[in-house]
Amino acid sequence: MQRRRFIETVAVTGTSFLVGPGLSASAFYKGSPNKKVVLGIMGVNGRGSFLAQKLAAIPDAEIGYICDVDSIAMAKCIANIEKTTGKKPVGITDIRQLLDKKDLDALVIAAPDHWHAPATILACQAGKHVYVEKPCSHNPHEGEMAVAAAAKYNRLVQMGSQRRSFNNVQLMVKELHDGIIGRAYFARGWYTNNRKSIGIGKVVPVPQNLNYDLWQGYAPRMPYKDNLIHYNWHWHWNWGTGEALNNGTHEIDVMRWGLGVDFPERVTSSGGRFAFKDDWETPDTQTILVNFPNNTAMSWEGRSCNGYNSEGVGRGVVFYGDKGTIYYGGGNGYQVYDGDNKMVKEIKDETPVDATNKVSPTELLDRIHLQNFISAIQGTEKINQPITEGHKSTVIPQLGNIAQRVGRVLNLDTRNGHIMNDAEATKLWSREYAPGWNLKV
Repeated sequence: MQRRRFIETVAVTGTSFLVGPGLSASAFYKGSPNKKVVLGIMGVNGRGSFLAQKLAAIPDAEIGYICDVDSIAMAKCIANIEKTTGKKPVGITDIRQLLDKKDLDALVIAAPDHWHAPATILACQAGKHVYVEKPCSHNPHEGEMAVAAAAKYNRLVQMGSQRRSFNNVQLMVKELHDGIIGRAYFARGWYTNNRKSIGIGKVVPVPQNLNYDLWQGYAPRMPYKDNLIHYNWHWHWNWGTGEALNNGTHEIDVMRWGLGVDFPERVTSSGGRFAFKDDWETPDTQTILVNFPNNTAMSWEGRSCNGYNSEGVGRGVVFYGDKGTIYYGGGNGYQVYDGDNKMVKEIKDETPVDATNKVSPTELLDRIHLQNFISAIQGTEKINQPITEGHKSTVIPQLGNIAQRVGRVLNLDTRNGHIMNDAEATKLWSREYAPGWNLKV
């Protein structure tokens, strides 16, 4: 979507580009608002390559560096950016070397989940702003560290929950908070797909184009298998976080935002790996139930291997209130129903959404969130999804996974989401790092 078209859409609908709380960025940026923001993109085999292309199309952004441990993926992305912009980014394999670059303003992280928080922390320590894809961390403790790093080093950190920047979703949340369906007390979210079996992998030599040790980074070392990279790591606990965080983070963030809640008081989960017998470890079918201290609740259902739609779409959210219901189909539109199930309002946006798209289900809308990040660095806008909010929405599905793995309800400290009176579950709040890889704020 062109920025001009988006601004015109905002003007027509009467909504604000920045509905909801954010962080002022005016103190962060010392240069001219017209100066290009120089970016380094980390992890460009899939989502990162998409982000690089979208950011390259933003006039105020410059793709200065491409960072990937796969030389083939890095070369392909560099060639694509050079073709698009006429300027060739510098390729760097090691993120630590990239962060030493003085002209680098911000790091965009689209590497595997186990790198999200460590790269965020390292970037903040190096004085760089950060755009980190969801989830912002592999485990809750890392998320807390990322929040602390952003505060300690006074850096902007935006999580890739792009619906925070969709104008009609902002309007929907504002209307929820204004009581359009009365008191919203329950939200239901879902995600479906038709993923195939990943099979049983064989331990094989690491391809010459891949620095597997650096790919693993802080994670405990595991042998290289032929069915692991570049996508199936999502379904292994050592590196990934399952469908609940791979996709559920989006619905959970919208539900938490709409209900106006922070950390929960109770979380439970049911599900398992049902569809195939293979190397997939995380659930392919999962329902997470969450209760909050203000007498509200939410549920999220994930079906990785059965794409049957719910409410007619592959992903979405429904809010239930004491005076009506809001249906949100995952894109940039929604419908409001009264207590008699009669539709009383509809906000439309015909931009297509493909829930099964691995790179970007909301491809044509994502640039809005990226533009917000660039503008925030320049001090002309507020950041729409700061790490403080992103962490809260990441912790909830992480707690769902922990509840799934220990097989029971988790009772939580509502001030920070910490698990209470459960030593086994608390061990999963954090992780051990590989020898020689130490992460501190």
